[in-house]
Amino acid sequence: MAARPRKEIGINPNGAILEIRAGTGGTEAGLFARDLWQMYRKFGEGRNWKFSVASENRGELGSIRQITSAVSGENIYNLLKGESGVHRVQRIPKTESSGRIHTSTATVAVLPAVSSQQSVSLNPRDLEIKTFRASGPGGQFVNKVETAVRITHKPTGVIAESQESRNQQRNKERALEILKAKLVYLLRKQNKEKIAELRRAQVGTAERSEKIKTYNFPQNRLTDHRTGHKWHNLEEIMEGKLDKILLATEN
Repeated sequence: MAARPRKEIGINPNGAILEIRAGTGGTEAGLFARDLWQMYRKFGEGRNWKFSVASENRGELGSIRQITSAVSGENIYNLLKGESGVHRVQRIPKTESSGRIHTSTATVAVLPAVSSQQSVSLNPRDLEIKTFRASGPGGQFVNKVETAVRITHKPTGVIAESQESRNQQRNKERALEILKAKLVYLLRKQNKEKIAELRRAQVGTAERSEKIKTYNFPQNRLTDHRTGHKWHNLEEIMEGKLDKILLATEN
């Protein structure tokens, strides 16, 4: 009797967890992370997507060190999944007095929302749950009560947190939702890496850069290093005009 194919963990194409982090480049990397966040929001708002920020860590000049948001709306995951990776920017920072072009990076992760029909089960003994006071821009505390929640999955070290609500239980539920999405993403990534290792053993390997896209402001150009596509309307792209870009990588 033939073996049954393994059933893949279900995902909801109309939901995703979007996480953006500043990479190398100090404050300029954080400003670029902020620009990417605003770019995706503007694109999503034009499609009536709903963004619910679970946690964020702001830095100087309104920069973003890290931001995590649940996003809901039609076909979100299929459109955004190709955005996961390292995004590189080349531009003259506002803080640069000599006019030199700097290169900075930010990372984008798009995690699939877990289908309610195929939810991930978690052992409470594997979870470390801590509460803390929510903070606002600049790191100052904005709540007097510890309503924010941080959950660590001890077997993997994966962490999720939420401080969007003033209700601790609601934040716990949101943090668990993000944690499940991260664990599903980790499992899928590990499976892909195992397949990639088998393929490399058969056909060899080739070196390639981590970056998936470069945003070159002096040349008004966006380059997708995976497909070779180039666009010369960077200002419009940063305003959320992403239809052609996302359709070029959707599969």
